Amino acid sequence: MAVTAENIKELRERTGAGMMDCKKALAETGGDMEKAIAYLREKGLAKMHKRAGKVAAEGVVEAYIHLGGKIGVLVEVNCETDFVARTDDFRWLAKEVALQIAAGKPLYVSSEDVPESMLESERAIYRAQALNEGKPEAVVNKIVEGRLKKFYTEVCLLDQPYIRDPEKTIRDLVAEVSAKTGEKIQVRRFARFELGEGIEKPDACDV
Repeated sequence: MAVTAENIKELRERTGAGMMDCKKALAETGGDMEKAIAYLREKGLAKMHKRAGKVAAEGVVEAYIHLGGKIGVLVEVNCETDFVARTDDFRWLAKEVALQIAAGKPLYVSSEDVPESMLESERAIYRAQALNEGKPEAVVNKIVEGRLKKFYTEVCLLDQPYIRDPEKTIRDLVAEVSAKTGEKIQVRRFARFELGEGIEKPDACDV
């Protein structure tokens, strides 16, 4: 059975799992909705649905300073209760997310945060590239979406490969800790500072 956008949407609504997790679950189970739900539950990803209505207003603002003060990160990671916010698992997650931001240089938390104007610009560029490469019109859209997915892994924190284990994403990491603690966990926002970033330094001959 083919995996369609409608199937993915339905599974996401029924389980609360992420879009890519739903797509993978359907692919792994041949498009069978009930088996896909069971697959997500086994992975601990469907628990998010039970807590989708919960408010994740507790948590921590984690700080990370790297390279002798040349890179700094502040990230807010939320959970539902102060009890979980004080656990070693949650604190570890916040530190790992901060480290990822320092190393991965993401611009946004998730793909939903990327401005539509930027996406339109990227799609136009990828389309032009594909046509310039001589790709047939029939496959250009598929190529564009594939390159857009790669773009997300570069600029979106949750889609980035985890620096300690590239086989999983930061979204996977958050889901694992969420399943372990039994609470909804989300990365709300972050700021990354790099010393001298954006400052145009004069050439030696100009000094």
